[in-house]
This record gives sequence, structure tokens and C-alpha cells, in this order.
Amino acid sequence: MSILVVGSVAYDTVKTPAGTREDALGGSATFFSVSGSYFAPVSVVAVVGEDFKDGDVELLKDHGVDVSGLDRRPGKTFRWSGVYGAEDVNTRDTLDTQLNVFADFAPELSPEQRKSPYLFLANIAPELQMSVLEQMDERPKLVALDSMALWIDISHEALERIVRKVDVLFLDETEVRTFTKRSNLVEAARAIMAMGPSTVVAKRGDHGVLLFHGDSIFSAPAFPLDRVIDPTGAGDSFAGGFMGYLAATGDLSAEGFKLAAMTGSVMGSFQVESFSLERTASLTNDEIEARFRALSDLTKFTPLEDNESLPFRGAAHA
Repeated sequence: MSILVVGSVAYDTVKTPAGTREDALGGSATFFSVSGSYFAPVSVVAVVGEDFKDGDVELLKDHGVDVSGLDRRPGKTFRWSGVYGAEDVNTRDTLDTQLNVFADFAPELSPEQRKSPYLFLANIAPELQMSVLEQMDERPKLVALDSMALWIDISHEALERIVRKVDVLFLDETEVRTFTKRSNLVEAARAIMAMGPSTVVAKRGDHGVLLFHGDSIFSAPAFPLDRVIDPTGAGDSFAGGFMGYLAATGDLSAEGFKLAAMTGSVMGSFQVESFSLERTASLTNDEIEARFRALSDLTKFTPLEDNESLPFRGAAHA
């Protein structure tokens, strides 16, 4: 089944210990769309300026992404600039943000998009996320939302309203704690689920994710890499793989969500291996499946049988 994603399409200028890229294709909706397109049809709603390159439109089309909702307007495309830490590539500082045409973004869905069975509300203002959900003809089969610290700080009430209406919430582990004002991650995730979402995905950088679904907790590891080039878009690529798996299989069981998290981890691992979409856009199905199997092997072990026990030292500790 198809996925509708509403978010940003941007040009990023990024500096990491591995190098620098200027005006590289980025944006939450972009990373999500390309990642998810390996598994399911994706339709993107976003705004770009007159300077948006035709070649970048073609890149999305080449992945089967429906770009009919890509609105080109007079002005410049949203631009972001940041630098990642030399000691810890998981930390970054924003140097410049130019909203440009994105400042007036007011997503309007087509009649076909209003029927989408899977909806991903990428990291934009919660008021815009709510407006998109309210435009749907009927509630999608699955609604997922990503957000960040900025909206928690300046639009907490609006964010809380939309969170109550979604099925899956993506936040990094610090944002989960900040949003709920709880220091314990498990307690914080449970508090979010009590608000409405059945699933919380707590992103933990190179430690993978914790997936809270129903009464279960699942840890999906990050694939170990000998070098990270650029973490930009890793979370959006994770979400693309996650939602792509669910849309492709229709499996919304607890096991389905675990496999979706593993798929997301695989796609996020490819994203950090290059700047922009240099790696993710050129993947083959065989490469993705091979890494999925390798990631599965990382956590594979033989559990204890019912009649087995751990090799405790003796009765002294019984």
C-alpha cells in the first residue's frame, strides 16, 4: 500500500569530520521518500523554490516517488547548514537556517492523497501536521509522526494535541524525556502511549532504537560501521524503512513492528555512509537484504529451553 509523506525538501550545507558538502539535496520528506520507496509507493507533499534542480526531481521520480505534490513557488528552496562534532558525530550545531518558501508552507492534499492508507507526518510544525491529518477523507490505517526539540519547546500544546491522534511517534530519547518531563525513558514512553499512540520509537543514535509497542519493548541495534560520513537524514531514512516495511506487508502485529524497526535500522545505516543521498539512492535490493540478514545475525542466539537454566555457581546464591 502507498505512503503519503508531508515534510520538508531542502538543500543542506554540511560539515563533518569526513568532509563538507554544499547545497546537497536534503529535507525530512526527501530522505524518507527515497528510503521508503524501496518497499512501497511513496507520495510526497512539500514546497520548493525556483532554484530547485530538475535533476533532483528526476532522482525522486527514478525511485517511483509521486512528486505531483511537490509545489514549486517563486523564491528559494529551504536551506539548512550545520556542523557535526569531531569527537562525537552524533552531536551537531546548526549554523544557519533559511526557511525561504518553506516559511509559508501550507500543505494541500489532492483527492487521491486524501485516501492514502499510510501517513507519515515528517518533522514540521505540529499545527501543519494537524492540518494534514484533518484533510484526510478517513483516518488512515496507520498515522506516524516525527518531531523535534524545537516544537517541544515552542509549541508543546499543539504537539500534544496531534500526538494524541497518531499511532506511532518518533522522537530521540532525549526528546521523549523532555516531552513528558520524565527522566526514565521507559516511564516516559509509557506516558506517551497513555496519551494515544500505540507505538513509540525512541531513537538512540549509534545505539539503535527502543521500540515500545503495546506491552512489549524491543531493542533494534544500529548496524556497526567502521566509519560514519554524515548522520544527516538518518532518522528520516529509518522512518522510511520502518513505514515502508509496514506498508509493503500490512503486518501491524507486534512481530511486524519489530521487523519494521530492523528494516529502519538497515536503511538508516546506509544513509550515514555518505553525504546527502549518494549511498541511499544507489542501493540494490540485494544490498539491503544482505545487511538486514547481517543485522539479524548480530542479535541471534539460542534461548534457554524451559527445562534449562543458566550455569549458576551453586546453592550459595539460590
